[in-house]
Amino acid sequence: MKEPYNTYRPDGFRTVNPYLFAEDPEILIDFLQKAFDAKEMNRSLTPNGEIANSIVKIGDSCFMISQARDRFLGMRTSFYLFVNDVDEIYDRALKCGAKSELKPMDMSYDDRQGGIIDPAGNYWWISKRLVNEPYSD
Repeated sequence: MKEPYNTYRPDGFRTVNPYLFAEDPEILIDFLQKAFDAKEMNRSLTPNGEIANSIVKIGDSCFMISQARDRFLGMRTSFYLFVNDVDEIYDRALKCGAKSELKPMDMSYDDRQGGIIDPAGNYWWISKRLVNEPYSD
């Protein structure tokens, strides 16, 4: 049987990639740039100037953001973001307009983790693995 996922993926893209429809994608993209050092890789606009598609890269991962409209309603989701300094990124996110969901703490599964809610209502679990081991079964 042929491997269905062995296909070309542009740099930063994985087999599965988030694609968000945001009520105000400009605010979300600005937040991601300031809080998480996101880089906007590409942007295309609709004829009326709305964001048709923006490719955003955080670390080594890309995802897409578009203007919510018609049947593509604004959506919220949750992301697990691995960083070197949980407390610094958590504090920066709050200064950039995020709301706190969980103050940084060491978890029983060997991650240090804090949680925020971005201006579009997405949850971000900002985490650092405290051991060089995979998660156990």
